[in-house]
Amino acid sequence: MTNPATDPATDLAPDPAIHLAAGQTASGRYLEFQHVSKSFDGRPVLKDVSFSVDQGETAVIMGRSGVGKSVSLKLLLGFLEPDEGRIIVAGQDTTGWDEKKFAEIRRRVTMVFQSGALFDSLTVAENVAFPLVSRGGHVDDDAVDRRVKELLDMLEVAQFADRLPADLSTGTKRAVAIARALAENPDAILYDEPTTMVDPLMATHVSDLIVKLKETLHKTAIVVTHDTHLAKKLADKVIFLQEGKVEFFGTWKELEATQDAFLRNFLAQDELIPELDATA
Repeated sequence: MTNPATDPATDLAPDPAIHLAAGQTASGRYLEFQHVSKSFDGRPVLKDVSFSVDQGETAVIMGRSGVGKSVSLKLLLGFLEPDEGRIIVAGQDTTGWDEKKFAEIRRRVTMVFQSGALFDSLTVAENVAFPLVSRGGHVDDDAVDRRVKELLDMLEVAQFADRLPADLSTGTKRAVAIARALAENPDAILYDEPTTMVDPLMATHVSDLIVKLKETLHKTAIVVTHDTHLAKKLADKVIFLQEGKVEFFGTWKELEATQDAFLRNFLAQDELIPELDATA
């Protein structure tokens, strides 16, 4: 694990915790849904969903398309509001929060979107540096450069530092987006389908990078994925959504032992897809 005394990100990280204000409650969980429901145009997407993720754990959200997996991440960061229920982020009840509070918490809990959401006019290095140089106040250029280099090396994209996003493959963009999400040394990171829309070898490479980050940084994480091979490597907990409800919440070992016919069929179908070795 990184030593704070020698980590260049230490001087660049946001202030330590946002303290609980009067009237707020903390559940003891780092991330948590408590009976959360969400509909769009009268169509229920999430129905009475509850799950929790403790600090340092990695949870994987799985399920068929359209069951609310990505919606769950957007709810956690305040991009959407729940119709019912409570959401805990960084141990704090976010009910009634305004955008200012969510903007601050997004520096501690960051998200890697499917698209990567990189700035087209900025180079790879400038994209990774953006969270550090855009927040106002004094900027230590040398510290920023060190942090950017560290992250580009860690995500194995240093050779693309001067490239624009248009020159990158989808998988490389995904790796750069992860580097940018880590720039301010957040407590937690949310990944939205990190291995989708890339070729199998690049998907395996991105998977290996995420596993490496879990093993070296020990950050709290939620990964939305269809990839059971990645899920098996990562998951301390599995949240399986079906028709907007939590069909299963537990460990991967417990999931493999389930007698639920739907879950067993889901796992059996996905196991027909072989796991690739990016180093082969």
